[in-house]
Amino acid sequence: MTLTQLRYIVAIADAGLNITLAAELVHATQPGLSKQLKQIEGELGFQIFSRRGRSLDAISPAGAQVIERARVMLDEARNIRALAANLRGEVQGELSLATTHTQARFVLPPAIARLKHDYPDLNIHIRPHGEPRVLSLIESGEVDLAIVSTSGSRPQGDIAVPLFRWQRAVVVPVDHPLARLNRPVDLPTLAEWPLVSYESSLRDESSLQRAFAAHGLQPRIACTSGEADLIKTYVQAGMGVGVLAEIGLNPQDSKELKILNADGLFPECITWLVLQRDRVLRDYAARLVNLIAPQIGVADLQRALAGHEAEIWPEPPRWSLRAPWLQAASQAA
Repeated sequence: MTLTQLRYIVAIADAGLNITLAAELVHATQPGLSKQLKQIEGELGFQIFSRRGRSLDAISPAGAQVIERARVMLDEARNIRALAANLRGEVQGELSLATTHTQARFVLPPAIARLKHDYPDLNIHIRPHGEPRVLSLIESGEVDLAIVSTSGSRPQGDIAVPLFRWQRAVVVPVDHPLARLNRPVDLPTLAEWPLVSYESSLRDESSLQRAFAAHGLQPRIACTSGEADLIKTYVQAGMGVGVLAEIGLNPQDSKELKILNADGLFPECITWLVLQRDRVLRDYAARLVNLIAPQIGVADLQRALAGHEAEIWPEPPRWSLRAPWLQAASQAA
């Protein structure tokens, strides 16, 4: 029995018993994968997958136990390789990161650029998704890091590290009637206008919906998107008042958009790093976290992953401290 064979049977399970897809996942040929499957089943003395004709039909009860153990062994093999690479001081490798479109577009670029400068031979893979999918990718071990945001509550996951805090911004075209509002905008005022916001705003449990409901109001969601750039585009097109993460704004937006004073209108949000416990991170992965949130030490992160210390993290700073123009723009409203 070899690690390659274990990797193959796990790939078959993850590919929904599709041999062709499994072979693509592990960069093998279909005949080669099938041959290795027969060999390991012959060594074990039972079938890992039941058959229907020439096709795999289901994971057998015994096979489910084997696959569960195989995942553990593959995870530990990966940890050993990562540990050895760190001890050798290797600067090559691959880093896979799952996050939301807004984080990928507005938060990560400076940190990724600096990391690539420090590790020129590093291959970086960024996978933007909605938050449920991001968390499932880190849970399944398909990515090294996951970055998501919540309205204060800790996201699900083995280890959650708070990176920074941010507010929602309310924006309108510069010629919109609310652009001339000489006071902070309130929820009753917003309830009178169609809104453009994230897809998650449609869910009853979203913090935006809850904020309106607490005042006995119902938001009029006219348009939604998963990307801050698209929200701004449709606000500029006159679809409605934009409600988006302040991290999705940049100084150039002030040419077309007016940022309204919306302090305290919605719950504060926190951006989190989510990790798998007992997983050895390559040094460059820990370095990326430090570049995004300098208050998080590389050594502290590695110790937490190893379970050597309780998870007590520094208070996450406000995003607006990185972009003082944001605070100035909203206060000028």
